[in-house]
Amino acid sequence: MTGQENSGRPRAGRGGVTKKGKPRPGTGGYGKRRLEGKGPTPPAHMRPGHPAQRRAEQAAQGKPGSRAGTDGRAGGQPGGAARARRPDGPEMVAGRNAVAEALRAGVPGTALYVAHRIDSDDRVRTAIKLAAGLGLPVLETGRAELDRLTQGAVHQGLALRVRPYQYAHPDDLTTLAADAAQLPLIVALDGVTDPHNLGAVVRSTAAFGGHGVVVPGRRSAGVTAGAWKASAGALATTPVAQAANLARTLAAYQEAGLFVVGLAADGETGIDGMEIAQSPLVLVIGSEGKGLSRLVAEQCDLLVRIPIRATESLNASVAAGVALYETARRRGTLGR
Repeated sequence: MTGQENSGRPRAGRGGVTKKGKPRPGTGGYGKRRLEGKGPTPPAHMRPGHPAQRRAEQAAQGKPGSRAGTDGRAGGQPGGAARARRPDGPEMVAGRNAVAEALRAGVPGTALYVAHRIDSDDRVRTAIKLAAGLGLPVLETGRAELDRLTQGAVHQGLALRVRPYQYAHPDDLTTLAADAAQLPLIVALDGVTDPHNLGAVVRSTAAFGGHGVVVPGRRSAGVTAGAWKASAGALATTPVAQAANLARTLAAYQEAGLFVVGLAADGETGIDGMEIAQSPLVLVIGSEGKGLSRLVAEQCDLLVRIPIRATESLNASVAAGVALYETARRRGTLGR
């Protein structure tokens, strides 16, 4: 006796049709294969293929013809930079924790990408709320597209596109000092490759009245999401300039009347004897361990050491903070 005869019901073949050509009985919407609803219709700018979604995507990428506004300022720098260099490519912050932390820290984004049918949790809801509060477009997209945007990083269905930073020209930093009728105080980094160190140096520069930070265009840390977070918002007011050649840029500063002081473990003067601090100044900080490069050290007017007990060198951002504090103390500008 066959299974059909036992059950009293014909078995369904492929395609939902029985072997006798009759439609397979339905489940009434309660079986394992019941249809699942897709939820409420998303707004136009979140529907893949919709013109509004394409416009929002163009606005997030800053493409011509988009409706994204711009005030012409260079990377949040005060007054912008008349000779700003070309910005780096867009950076993507991937992952639920990373995105939520970046938005809390004020990292400037252009769009928040959310995967279709994402399993929402507190981090996702927080990220969407923060993005909406900042006026960022929230774009729903497929996971394959998120994989492409984040270059295969673990994104957990959430990614933030960071606005490309536009670097100032080194001359703009002395212009800022002149406009404020202040003695120039500039920090130059030589061989510092950690973006967190760059962000921390910018934070100290802002705290002690500096006018900006100069970094080499190559083999140096750039302004990334990590640098923004480490700066604790200081990058919004303190510009970072790129130099094609740091030694030549220091020479140009000297021709403009600034003194160049490098921090070196074998410096001839202790930092407590840095009387030159009351002059227009560029403080040059080398990388931890290697210190200043030969060409940059030779360009300095004075090499200054920070006396420490241990034989290890100080972290670049810590050394910059010590030198900036001593400069501000000698100038009498602490707390002003």
